[in-house]
Amino acid sequence: MLKAKFLTLCASTLFISASAQTPKLGVDPIEKVINAMTLDEKLNVLIGSAGNVKSDATATIGSSAELVPGAAGQLNAIPRLGIPATVVADGPAGLRIKPTREGTFKTFYCTHFPIETVMSSTWNVDLVGQIGAAMGDEVKHYGVDVLLAPATNIHRNPLNGRNFEYYSEDQLLSGKICAAMVNGVQSNGVGTSLKHFALNNQETNRTSNNVIGTPRTFREIYLKPFEIVVKEAQPWTVMTSYNKVLPCRWRQATTCLCLANYRSAKN
Repeated sequence: MLKAKFLTLCASTLFISASAQTPKLGVDPIEKVINAMTLDEKLNVLIGSAGNVKSDATATIGSSAELVPGAAGQLNAIPRLGIPATVVADGPAGLRIKPTREGTFKTFYCTHFPIETVMSSTWNVDLVGQIGAAMGDEVKHYGVDVLLAPATNIHRNPLNGRNFEYYSEDQLLSGKICAAMVNGVQSNGVGTSLKHFALNNQETNRTSNNVIGTPRTFREIYLKPFEIVVKEAQPWTVMTSYNKVLPCRWRQATTCLCLANYRSAKN
């Protein structure tokens, strides 16, 4: 009787220990892995890193990935949960990484694909999807997880320095061609980052501009391409823009715009 109680106790202890094991990504349900993350671990993933150095309030920009030289950056791994580092890399006309690396004479070539404006000029979603698939194949081949592209803001100002990575002045064309690109890239099992959300339509004062307009104008023109892409292609991530956005009624928008212009001229 005593032996039976002992075996029962051992079995119960073993069951509790097994059920208390840390879940692993790829083994356990994703919800269970997320629930096991501490707040610090969640923040650590979102903050990203420059190699082994955790970033502070300054954004990690440019070529700062340790795993893939020349990539834009990477998100921190959480080994105890089986979460690997996530490498993100530019760019809009094909993968951008460093072509040469220390310790090898090899050259790591990437294809320079046509810019978005050229692709939208074809009006050919099948062709753009094939280009996206080829681009995604290189992204996967070089060990990058998320391509920081494509971008689909409207061509409102011809002087916008980012126009080369936007598709068109037409919201339907921009959305449909961009959705084809996202579907093509992600068909390889890698992700995209739809950008720059939203209304990043000028170069002057781009990082602190306040875009003022009516909700209908925003909804029917400037946000429409993003809506189309999210609904038809489900990009893994969405990248924000620097500018502020202020939706107002028409009369309010006119007043706000006049004040903004006055302050800009005064400064």
